[in-house]
Amino acid sequence: MTRSQDLAQRAAVVLCVTAVLMGPGNTAGASVGTTAVGLSPRPDALVYIANLHSDTVSVVDTGTGTVVDSVRVGNGPDSVAVSPDGSRVYVTNSVADTVSVIDARTRTVIATVAVGDEPSRVTVSPDNRNVYVANVGSDNVSVISTRTRAVTDTIAVGDAPLGVAVAPDGCTLYVANAASGTVSVIRTATRTVTGTIPVGSGPTALVLTPDGRRLYVSNLTSDDVSVVDVHDGAESDRIPVGDQPAGIGVRPDGRKVYVANIGSDNVSVISTRGRAVTETVAVGDGPNGLAVGPGGSLVYVSNFDSDTLSVIDTSTARATDTVTVGDGPTGVAAVQGNAGTARGSNTPPVQLA
Repeated sequence: MTRSQDLAQRAAVVLCVTAVLMGPGNTAGASVGTTAVGLSPRPDALVYIANLHSDTVSVVDTGTGTVVDSVRVGNGPDSVAVSPDGSRVYVTNSVADTVSVIDARTRTVIATVAVGDEPSRVTVSPDNRNVYVANVGSDNVSVISTRTRAVTDTIAVGDAPLGVAVAPDGCTLYVANAASGTVSVIRTATRTVTGTIPVGSGPTALVLTPDGRRLYVSNLTSDDVSVVDVHDGAESDRIPVGDQPAGIGVRPDGRKVYVANIGSDNVSVISTRGRAVTETVAVGDGPNGLAVGPGGSLVYVSNFDSDTLSVIDTSTARATDTVTVGDGPTGVAAVQGNAGTARGSNTPPVQLA
């Protein structure tokens, strides 16, 4: 069995809510200074990649095309999110049932927060006050205060929640429930579920357009992406993509959505205007996590089987660069090197992302 087949099998088991997420793997992260293949100098940006099997987070400097650090975290890191100011990195540890908090300046773990069972995706509120964690095994969302670094609330949602995304205004949280085939809608002020939206089969990751009007949901087992009209609270379209779509991201201008397809080793590029796939980009083996860079010119894709990060140039829709990272890369987040806007698929994401 290939590692991508193993990853897909893992997703299927999650849908049955009986997942065993870890397998044997290398316990060492990628060596610092690992160079990219063909990576040309770029404006400073940092990409964080959670490596499921090496219990690390790789830090890639896209300006030099190297892994500049490898941060040891908890057991089974699955997803990663960066605070809006770029100062903190939050990592879900799916086997340890914790979230590691990394100081982005020192690149050290400064706190470990116990959450629910098998935490998967993670996201940070736009005001930087709360962190939201989807817990696959306990069917709920943990709310962490960024000030106290403690869980302040737990919200029950659907079966096997995998994906989580917060609206640009911070007022609404959306959770993809893989085993229910639904998205839970949560009002963040009251921390209550206000609606449930049926989507495709096995929803795993989701992303909102920058204007907050549309929600795109990758459906792992129906091989498509649901388009949800946020105002109507209903699915308005469904777009066929590749095999086992997982990580998903949107360009800052809202014109393109990118979807990593685990089973077909490629990324589908969707036109949000035409609601159709316009291009397909070949990447590494078992693409899983995906993040659109802050400027929208680059897309970063973690390849679970290849232990690499593919870099896609959005102007040409081609994978132009490859960086070797840790063992079993999953969730991805990208941030400007001097802090600022952070973007990720977490999201990414089995960071799936």
